[in-house]
Amino acid sequence: MTGWRRLTSPRPYKFLTCAAAGALLMTGCGVLPGASGDSREPITVMTWAPDGSSGPDTANMAGMTATARAYARWVNSSGGLDGHELLVIRCNEEDTSVGAANCARQAVKEKAVAVVGSYSRHGQAFMAPLEVAGIPYIGGYGASEEEFSSYDSYPVNGGQSALLAGNAQQLARGCDRVSVVRPDTLGGDTQAWLLSTGLKEAHRPAPSDVRAAEAATSYDKAAGEALQGAGTSGGCVTAVLGDRTETFFDSFRRLEASHADVRISSVLGSVDQPMINRTGGRESPFEGAYITGWYPDAGDPRWDEMRGAIRKHAFGDNRIDPDDTGVQTTWIAYTVLKKIVETIDASQITAGKLTVALNQGVQVDTGGLTPPLRWRYADMLGSSAYPRIVNRKVTFQVVREGRLVAEKKGFVDVTNTLSNASAKG
Repeated sequence: MTGWRRLTSPRPYKFLTCAAAGALLMTGCGVLPGASGDSREPITVMTWAPDGSSGPDTANMAGMTATARAYARWVNSSGGLDGHELLVIRCNEEDTSVGAANCARQAVKEKAVAVVGSYSRHGQAFMAPLEVAGIPYIGGYGASEEEFSSYDSYPVNGGQSALLAGNAQQLARGCDRVSVVRPDTLGGDTQAWLLSTGLKEAHRPAPSDVRAAEAATSYDKAAGEALQGAGTSGGCVTAVLGDRTETFFDSFRRLEASHADVRISSVLGSVDQPMINRTGGRESPFEGAYITGWYPDAGDPRWDEMRGAIRKHAFGDNRIDPDDTGVQTTWIAYTVLKKIVETIDASQITAGKLTVALNQGVQVDTGGLTPPLRWRYADMLGSSAYPRIVNRKVTFQVVREGRLVAEKKGFVDVTNTLSNASAKG
């Protein structure tokens, strides 16, 4: 993600790409290249995310809406979604509950058949309007609890819970003792419990639980407690503080000289490739860090199709970083939409038809970017804490020479940790 900002309108806007002209238009372009020439109607969807323009602490996920725009250009240039022209409404969610609710109401007003590949931490604000209108929420980033509980949500990853369960397994492979630095909130309590559950399953001692203020400008005290809990040799410190993780490791770096053997760790979303690049690449303080992610590392060839589409159809939009997890999630969510539309194979696609297809068990192959995805009741974790999770696999990565690369090949299943943590929590 970048600090690029764009002027925003209070109203989201539609666009579609006419492959013949290669231009952004407000009206239809006729029959799409590769389409059959029948009367297949355009498909309107929405993608929302905060673009960081509301304030200095607002999340900037503008790459997700920009990716949706590039995806539409790419898919429309080769026949659309099963012959349907794809129209995307983009909305600045503003990282507020009011903004999220406004985007959801706009999706209803514009008759969007789905909300796809979006980011919001305000599930309580946006999910109810979508549920009333019967609009499916496909492939959200996983930043709100409602994405893993609402019957209208179809997640493509396991959210932060899966990352934390996986982080525990990853740390257990090489750490004698673990300190976890997390927010001093109810959500932070859940984070600590997941890590403790995972470490216990691996017959490791419980982590040293270090609570930290979410909005601190310095974490010297928390860094000192974390180092003490990890010990002077063979220990690890993992921090899951979202946007404040970088601030924590700034404090940590100043104190770690006497604890040279302590290894650091986090999860994607708190630490990612753009952050590593920004903090020095090979000279970054994250060199050697363990990172747990949802998808293959950014250099994996399975991302080549996405990268090619961005190069050809994003027109140098510097909001889109192919290494960013939000961009990757949006790409996967639209891959799901494409498969579902192809399966329905109808001249008109409605929200109801999408929902029926999803609920009846259409399986989506994302080209290895996730395990095959399916949203039948039988495919869901079904625990009281995480009922809608269908993708319970994560990847283990490590920072080497300034790049996130695979530490372990393939996906790691965290079903047992999620189930055990839910049962005991």
